[in-house]
Amino acid sequence: KLTDDRYMIFYNQTSSPNNEINYSPIDNGAKFSINLQSLPQKISRLVFTVSIDGNGKMCEIDSHSATINQELNLIMNGQDFHEEKAIISIEIYKKNNDWRISATASGFNGGLSELLKHYGGQEEKQEIKQEPQKVSLEKKLEEAGPKIISLAKPLTTELTKRNLLSITARVSLVMDMSRSMSKRYSDGTVQQIINKTLPLAVQFDDDGELDCWFYGTNFKRMPSVNVLNYDNAIPRNWRDLMRTVGGQTNAAQVMEEVLREYSNSKIPAYVVFITDGGFTNESQAKNLLIASSSQPIFWQFIGVGGKLGGRGYGILEKLDKMKGRIIDNANFFILDDFKTISSQELYSRLLNEFPQWLDEAKQKGIINS
Repeated sequence: KLTDDRYMIFYNQTSSPNNEINYSPIDNGAKFSINLQSLPQKISRLVFTVSIDGNGKMCEIDSHSATINQELNLIMNGQDFHEEKAIISIEIYKKNNDWRISATASGFNGGLSELLKHYGGQEEKQEIKQEPQKVSLEKKLEEAGPKIISLAKPLTTELTKRNLLSITARVSLVMDMSRSMSKRYSDGTVQQIINKTLPLAVQFDDDGELDCWFYGTNFKRMPSVNVLNYDNAIPRNWRDLMRTVGGQTNAAQVMEEVLREYSNSKIPAYVVFITDGGFTNESQAKNLLIASSSQPIFWQFIGVGGKLGGRGYGILEKLDKMKGRIIDNANFFILDDFKTISSQELYSRLLNEFPQWLDEAKQKGIINS
């Protein structure tokens, strides 16, 4: 009776193949948005079920409610059930080419397995494998020394809060090296930002390294930064490097390089982009941001020193409202208070929109679930 596995919509598969049905969590429940007219002809019935995982029974619940627009409002409590571990709550079905609604509220003592069998499905028994215990971030940072190891706790706190501890992602740092950034290099601000960004790479990245680019009029890719070499990420002759890359802010050129690097990645890429102002080629940068919205790339732009220097951040302050993108793939915040904010506040800002992008990118099939 089941059409195929792609139309089993729940928290681990939130959309049907063509987005006719979409799932999203809400407080103590779930919301399903459905376009009935878009469903394949072979589907004539949608069955909404509830199951209890573990040893509980439906008779122990406080309440169960289901609402469809304003046409049906089903409210039940534990007294309406007995030993059931799974129930059919409501059904939307087609009769004489019209869609109708039915409140069913019948159950199965055998739980989800018995419910599945009722609809012609077969439960696939899988061997439960013991996952290897993940090495703590603090342990990974031991080689980095005291400058870095103290960052493990505040970062772990923010990662836990956002359910990101198990995420695997490439992490990169793109740094503006135009002339106006000279002060940020000479006073150590950029090096400190590298120090505090590295733990993200150690936690997320499969090789624990931070991909690194400097850009001005041109760009230069540098050796990857890791726990052994991070203290020398800014070369001693950085002024020579600044003259080599040129004094303008040609961000589009380095963005294009980053897009080439990660467009075919099998895991998401989290790109931290440091700059003190707008781009010399805004329209090209906008087009690249739009093009990358279909790719597994999230851009975290950070403004350092632009406001303090009397300059604005131009296009960066308009990112969240840019149109034409498949999903919102960028965030921007100002970090002029870098030397006074706590590490935990910094990580809170860095991770603010990344989880939402991950969820939406999974729903759109841009990255694997």
